[in-house]
Amino acid sequence: LKYENPWIRVTESKVINPSGGDGIYGVVHFKNRAVAVIPLDEDNNTWIVGQYRYTLNQFEWEVVEGGCPHGEDLLLGAQRELEEEAGIIASDWNMIMETQLSNSVSDEWGYTFVARGLTYVESNPEETEQLHIKKLPFEEVFQLAMRGEIRDGLSVASIFKVKLMLEGN
Repeated sequence: LKYENPWIRVTESKVINPSGGDGIYGVVHFKNRAVAVIPLDEDNNTWIVGQYRYTLNQFEWEVVEGGCPHGEDLLLGAQRELEEEAGIIASDWNMIMETQLSNSVSDEWGYTFVARGLTYVESNPEETEQLHIKKLPFEEVFQLAMRGEIRDGLSVASIFKVKLMLEGN
């Protein structure tokens, strides 16, 4: 164990590399699974969330995302994140994708849901979040990802998957 906090644990192992030499391998273990939600209303509008990301020292737009503790049902985690971040409750849920987010250094998995049948309530972000919420046509969100204005890996993969689904692929 090299480092631990409430969200991650970093370990380092001594290994034999493929050429037979000594090496080390560091792994970031995530204590939560990532859940992403793309809510779609009857006109295929969706919501994206903007926030400052400390690791990059910049503001980023993303789909609704959050952590789901191991042991918690993924759907319940996704429902909680959608309500907390966007103030949306949905009656129709479909998990569309499982993603390994950075498998060369971490064991983090991401799970993407599409939510429909939307009802609107007040958002309630966590105290660590200062969020900006934007409602846009899904096609515009897709174009933001295509232009590199949405860069988060789970967001981009989720947006592209939904785009293909909406086109019938």
